[in-house]
Amino acid sequence: MKTENAVSQHSFWGETTAFLALFLDNVGTLIFFSAILVFTFNYPADIILTRMIPGTAVGICVGDLVYTWLAVRLRRKTGRSDVTAMPLGIDTPSTIGIAYAVMGPAYIATHDAQLTWHIGMATLFMIGAVKIVTSFFGGWVQRIIPTAGLLGPLAGIGLMLLGFLPMIELFNEAVVGMVALGLIFTALMSRMQLPGRLPGVLAAVILGTGIHFALGFGGYLPEFTVPALEMKFSLPAFSIDFLQTLPRSIQYLTIAIPFGILTIIGGINNTESARLAGDNYRTRDILLTEAFSSLIAAFFGGVAQTTPYIGHPAYKKMGATWWYTLLTGILIGVCSMIGLLSLFVSLIPRAVIAPIFIFIGFEIMRQAYNNSPPAHSPAVSFSILPVVASMVLIILGQFLGATGVTPDKLPVRLQIMHQTLTMLSNGFIITGLLWGSMLAFLIDHKAKLAALCAAVCAVLTLFGVIHSVMPTGALYLPWRIASRAPYILAAAYMGLSCIFLSLTTTPIRLEKS
Repeated sequence: MKTENAVSQHSFWGETTAFLALFLDNVGTLIFFSAILVFTFNYPADIILTRMIPGTAVGICVGDLVYTWLAVRLRRKTGRSDVTAMPLGIDTPSTIGIAYAVMGPAYIATHDAQLTWHIGMATLFMIGAVKIVTSFFGGWVQRIIPTAGLLGPLAGIGLMLLGFLPMIELFNEAVVGMVALGLIFTALMSRMQLPGRLPGVLAAVILGTGIHFALGFGGYLPEFTVPALEMKFSLPAFSIDFLQTLPRSIQYLTIAIPFGILTIIGGINNTESARLAGDNYRTRDILLTEAFSSLIAAFFGGVAQTTPYIGHPAYKKMGATWWYTLLTGILIGVCSMIGLLSLFVSLIPRAVIAPIFIFIGFEIMRQAYNNSPPAHSPAVSFSILPVVASMVLIILGQFLGATGVTPDKLPVRLQIMHQTLTMLSNGFIITGLLWGSMLAFLIDHKAKLAALCAAVCAVLTLFGVIHSVMPTGALYLPWRIASRAPYILAAAYMGLSCIFLSLTTTPIRLEKS
């Protein structure tokens, strides 16, 4: 009897811990997404809380419920009671990327909140379409593109957008941030137990939020505002109106394609990880579920894609089965409709959630370097650089916007530097993918493939797919714009391609002195 009670208690705490981890991960991503749009780009919070979050929750709810059903089906098929469902939630890197690279710039350019929301929905629709197509040949993409090229840009997003920018939020409220960082790093990195075996993430949220409000009401936080403790019933509404913005959103296809491909490849890797842990899911089922749940969310107002999360073996080790995904899916769906999810988003401070994103960013970087051959580590580093340009431009844009200074009012030298940063930043994911692949091929003495990558860069540069000269990153026909920069940069890439084609495949041997 004692043994059965112990097993039952372990299972209960395992399901509870897994549920809290998955639920708070999704809530945390929504908090940071909202904070980026509201505080960085001054986007109205009401549309985020009553439209975007409920619509995005539809995708999470559908995806987790399907993954729950797949786990129950596998359990019945195998007769095993320890089958663990695949965890699904909002994809953090692409959600943060869409906030910074799509919706924020779109709102600055249009000052139209409704149009910006529809552009976000249209971008998610394109991501979902890319994922559906890619799910049938994702393995082929994974085989032909070096891992350094695939994961390098993601590592850059992890380092800059999920690591550095949240660190600024943490230092804005240093007391709250450091308390949360200590608890979350202890729980997620060192795996040490807190007194009373308290879950570290939950303790960080409760304690950090309490300190935040104590300091705020005490007058020690300059940006503190008293939250409105109200829940608005927000039933997600099906709509196809956003499809009218597809022509205006096509410029963001260069962001949608890589994000869609990367999550599909991540889904392949996560399914293999689950198989090695003992749960043999069909890869196609996992991939199509994440693709269709993302696509469905777009029709209900969602702007963030879903993806199977890394860490199925960790959830299995906790003792989780299929209950944790069932609870996550139902509660996120219900909480979003009654307004409780939006209340969480408005109550929990950014400094509390920042350490979670720093941890995720570190994990993404570790994966990029660990999963790539050691010799390809320079290629991973090389592919990070366009993301750095994007981050610098984001921060610079906030300062210029606050002071009312436009780039054309800067000194000539700074105008040139700003234009260079803009070109290096636009299309940064595809740029990083091609740069990382090019250097990885070169390291492996595959000079022709490296030359092909450089030639592809040249062609894409001409049309603004990468290195667009437009501040918005828009695509164009090179002969219809005044700037000669696309021709010059395309010629530079072709010169690089010619250099690679002239190389001999025999490596130079350095003699030891």
